[in-house]
Amino acid sequence: MSTRISGPFVFPVRDITHRPGEMREFSIDVPAPEKWGEGMVAIEKGSEIGLDVRLESVHEGILVTGDADTEYVGECGRCLTDIRERVRVAFQELFAYPGGEATDFDVQDDHVDLENLVRDAIVLSLPFQPVCQPDCPGLDPATGERLTTSTGVLSSEPIDPRWAALQDYTPDHGAEDSPA
Repeated sequence: MSTRISGPFVFPVRDITHRPGEMREFSIDVPAPEKWGEGMVAIEKGSEIGLDVRLESVHEGILVTGDADTEYVGECGRCLTDIRERVRVAFQELFAYPGGEATDFDVQDDHVDLENLVRDAIVLSLPFQPVCQPDCPGLDPATGERLTTSTGVLSSEPIDPRWAALQDYTPDHGAEDSPA
């Protein structure tokens, strides 16, 4: 006797099992069952994940192809501003029939459970060093304030004495002295 497994990432495949060429498509929104990700950004528990999934019966098992669309939250790695960005990932995996070749994913009873597949695809796509904007200047090393808003005024940083001799040098220096 088989036990029924249920959950938001569990899809029934009884009607297409061992029927190569049969296909089913699903578009659903499911909540993230827990926090996904441990770096500077993560998918929060309960965040909505939009899934577009196609289940295709093939000789070896059920081929799962799909897209997941959700939003991650966290901090900019340069200026520590809170960020919230959309992430969309594609995934594909063969869920093998029991008794076939060993794979990471198997058809279990009359269903496939996509939770681990979707979680892995999303977490691996999260940025390792997230930024609030591609050219985020970060924090001022002297004051610790965010440099994301420029006043147009150059800060007068102390000059390293080793470079002081080059302070007055400009690329066109001497151009006035040379004949044209």
